[in-house]
Amino acid sequence: MPIRVGEVEALFRYPVKSMSGELLEAADLGWHGLKGDRRLGLRRIDDRSGFPWLTASKLPELILFAPQRQGTAVDGNLPTHVRTPEGEELAVFSQELALEVGRRHGSPVEMTHLDRGIFDEASISLITSATIGEFGRLAAQPPDVRRFRPNILIASLQAVPFEEDDWVGGVLSFGDAGDAASITITHRDERCSMVNFDPDSARPHAEVLSAIVRERDNKAGVYGAVTRRGRLAVGQGVFFEPAAGQRNHS
Repeated sequence: MPIRVGEVEALFRYPVKSMSGELLEAADLGWHGLKGDRRLGLRRIDDRSGFPWLTASKLPELILFAPQRQGTAVDGNLPTHVRTPEGEELAVFSQELALEVGRRHGSPVEMTHLDRGIFDEASISLITSATIGEFGRLAAQPPDVRRFRPNILIASLQAVPFEEDDWVGGVLSFGDAGDAASITITHRDERCSMVNFDPDSARPHAEVLSAIVRERDNKAGVYGAVTRRGRLAVGQGVFFEPAAGQRNHS
């Protein structure tokens, strides 16, 4: 039987891969993650690898670009414009935006839309606020969830750092209804240099990733696969049901 482990503290969506995120009160969870999450990305035109997307690991200031919506969008989950770090608002599919980012990157890019999203590992990511706080302490940096770019921030009842690692293999459900949205936790989240970048300045602080590597084998937070679609909302109860093997072991 599922047990309550906490509640949804915050929800985040990232309409354009590696650009700044949106803080949400509620969101629809579909088979490919939150509706509108990472559906757009800047493709490096000259890149022939299997992962041609421009990320903040290659252009840190990309996290200072902010997706915006002006007027009525064709899809309400997608942005119509992007605000540059200097405050200029450019249409999301415009040549002006592509040229501006390409100039900073040093090679051409183009905005691309993929209905199923542009993800590194999995379509949904979670972390607890206790884990965020502990990494802030270990790295001697103010704790900031934005560095970790999760979709779901969970305030756990135990408030024990790294509790989410114990959820791997089990199922989280959101709300106590029989048809509540649910996610199977598949694996721990391996981190890259993005956690080092200050979300407000893009300046690097290597202490953050160093702490994650040193203390948790470069893992922080968890990934999941959607097993039931539904509605997520801040304040929703979060319930955990371990896998059969976990139950027997306990």
